[in-house]
This record gives sequence, C-alpha cells and structure tokens, in this order.
Amino acid sequence: MTHAAPDTSDISLEAIHANTDTLARDVRRTPCLTLDSGVVSDMLGGGQAVLKLECFQHTGTFKARGALSVARGLDQAQLTRGITAASAGNHAIAAAWAARKVGASAKVVIQSNANPFRIALAKAQGAEVVIKAPGPDTFAEAERLMAEEGRHFIHPFEGPLTSLGTAGVGLELMQDADDLDAVIVSIGGGGLISGVAAAVKQINPACKVYGVEPMGAAGMQKSLAGGGPVTLDGVNTVADSLGAPMTLPLGHALCAAYVDEVVLLDDDMICAGMVAFQQEAKLAVEPAAGAALAAALGPLRARLSGLKTGIIVCGANIDVATYQMLITRGLPVYDALLATHG
Repeated sequence: MTHAAPDTSDISLEAIHANTDTLARDVRRTPCLTLDSGVVSDMLGGGQAVLKLECFQHTGTFKARGALSVARGLDQAQLTRGITAASAGNHAIAAAWAARKVGASAKVVIQSNANPFRIALAKAQGAEVVIKAPGPDTFAEAERLMAEEGRHFIHPFEGPLTSLGTAGVGLELMQDADDLDAVIVSIGGGGLISGVAAAVKQINPACKVYGVEPMGAAGMQKSLAGGGPVTLDGVNTVADSLGAPMTLPLGHALCAAYVDEVVLLDDDMICAGMVAFQQEAKLAVEPAAGAALAAALGPLRARLSGLKTGIIVCGANIDVATYQMLITRGLPVYDALLATHG
C-alpha cells in the first residue's frame, strides 16, 4: 500500500520567519563565525568554514528550537497534562526545558545506554526521568505515558513544528553569512537538516546542502536512495545523537526536496572531526557536531575547495571522560588527514 507524500508547504519561508520570530524571546540567536584556521582553510583549498554555533544554544544543542516550537503550540488542557519525550538524551533535556518555559510538567523517557551526564541535565531542567531499553521500549514507554497520563508527545525529530523550529538555524545562518556556497548538517532522524535545508534552499536554491550520517546509522541515505522512510535493523555508532532507528515521512520528504547529498563517515573519522574542532576552533563538541567538520575535511573536501561553507555545530553535551576517550581515538586519524594533505 502506498501513501501520499506529506505536504511540505507548511515549511514555507514565510512560516519559517514567523516561527523564528515567535521563538526569539526564549531561543538564543547563536553566533555565526568564520573559523580562523589556516590549517582548515588550506585543506579546503583556500575556502572558508563558517560555524553556526548551536552548541551555545539553551540546553547545549539545537534541540531547544524544535521542542519549544512544539510546546508553544499546546493548548491549556495539554499544558495541564504535561509532556513526554523519547530520547538518547539531548531531546529529553530540550523537551524538559521547553516544558518549563510553557509551565508544563515533563516526564521524559531516556534510553538506558544514554550518557549519565545527559540524564543529569534532563533532571536539572525539572523533568521526571524514566529509563528504558534503547529503541522500541523507549518509544513504547512514551506511548504508555500518552495513553495513561494524557501527556503530549514531543517527537525527537518529526513534525512540522519541529522542522519550523530547526529552520531558524538555517535562516539565521543565511542572514549572518553572505554568499554561502554550501551548508553541512549532521543527521540523526532528520529533524535538524529538514528545517535547515528548507530555509537554505528557499533563500538560495544554488547553495548546496550536504547531510552527514554515521555508517552505522545511515537511515536518511537509505531513505533517499529507496524513495521512502526506512527502519534500520540496528544502530552502531559513537555518535549517539545521530543514532535514530528510523526516518519518517515529513523529514524524508523535506530532505528529498532540499538536500543535495548525504555522505557517510565511520566512527574514527567522526572522532577526528572532534579533534579538528578542538585543535582548530578550540571547541569541545559532541560526536554529532564533529561529524559535520569531518565531512568537510574528508569526503566533501574536493567539492568544497575554494568555497564558503556553513557548518552547523549542532551540540556539545558530552562529559569529560567520554570526550577524552573519543578525542584520543580520533587524534591519529586527524594526524593522518593532515599528513595526507601536506
């Protein structure tokens, strides 16, 4: 049985502007800075890397935008019953923050393999946290909370309000960085790239939009190749924020309309991207953010030579011990990149 493609017209440029204006009093307009690194510029053939620093957003990631966009759309009865979410960590933190902003309670479900640092951050935002096994069990518990407690489910990556929220990242980038030739966005379930790509392409159709996924969680690449959403048999990547087990119709449709290509990286290269951020930008980021710069310096390097490229630095919620481990893993790969280039 085939289903009609979802309507993407709700994610119009006019709607993106309106939603971004509505969120402006609570969401930070994050900095947009050209990376001052001769090493990166040289590797990009004299090109520029422009960083959109969503790692400085409330809750430490871009997730605050989509979560608040959804929360702002709830009526009083829904606010009274509260919200729930299913997450590997970052979305739960953002959903709890958004609930607090609109005066609702939050009971969020976090995967048992989530970093304890992120669980603590969700609790610090005032959420009651329920721990469940990764994948179906996490979503099933959120569904139970919807059915038994009447809580509104804030989806981690799917829905028009989520994409309108994340589209603010692309809108701000295009307003603050003139004449971008390309934009690179990491992909989990597609919530970030669906919004960013919609904004970028409607402002400048000539600007390329590249997505990047881990080899062990290549859902969007498979979706685009197959012409529809997919569910993965399993996920295996150090970039837990990019480990969505499926893609869904609206995210897929927006990516099919606006994303030029999705490239894949192995985990070692993702860790090398974290090293590049540390060495060249003095930024400590999580693997999902490292993937975007790694894609620029790896599989996309030749195509970006001499160009001005926006890179979405999507988040930095990572504890010291895990950061040290991943940086140590990525350092030889980054050194090899430099040696090969030199």
